[in-house]
Amino acid sequence: MNDSLPRRAGAIAALCFAALAAAQDGAQKLAQVRLNAGIHNINAELASTPEQREIGLMFRTSMPTNDGMLFVFERPGQQCFWMKNTLIPLSIAFLGDDGSVVNIDDMKPQTLAGHCSAKPVRFVLEMNEGWFAKRGVKTGSRLRGAPFAN
Repeated sequence: MNDSLPRRAGAIAALCFAALAAAQDGAQKLAQVRLNAGIHNINAELASTPEQREIGLMFRTSMPTNDGMLFVFERPGQQCFWMKNTLIPLSIAFLGDDGSVVNIDDMKPQTLAGHCSAKPVRFVLEMNEGWFAKRGVKTGSRLRGAPFAN
């Protein structure tokens, strides 16, 4: 019997636990960009790689009021999101290249229900649930910031 097998299994378990603990502490801390919705500032982390987009806001237990995550895709497409392993309720805005809001939806934590863009987009912004509604941001509103062709 190989004595190193239990040690390797223990090491793998420890790494998995550490990764999960880090994820719960918001370990995926990404570069940020400042966006504006009228007079309201948004501090948005940029998720621009497939791995960053896949993890998104998973495992976080809270998020500051004006923080969010901007998902950036290489080319326009129908973007669909769900909330598996996402612990906080979110609102999602699908955005055109100029920052215009195509559609907004509310998403419940830990569900697999799909939330999709009404038309092809490259940008998707997730904020705490109700953020857009509380600030009067709706379909047709326009966000400003460096990622958008303003």
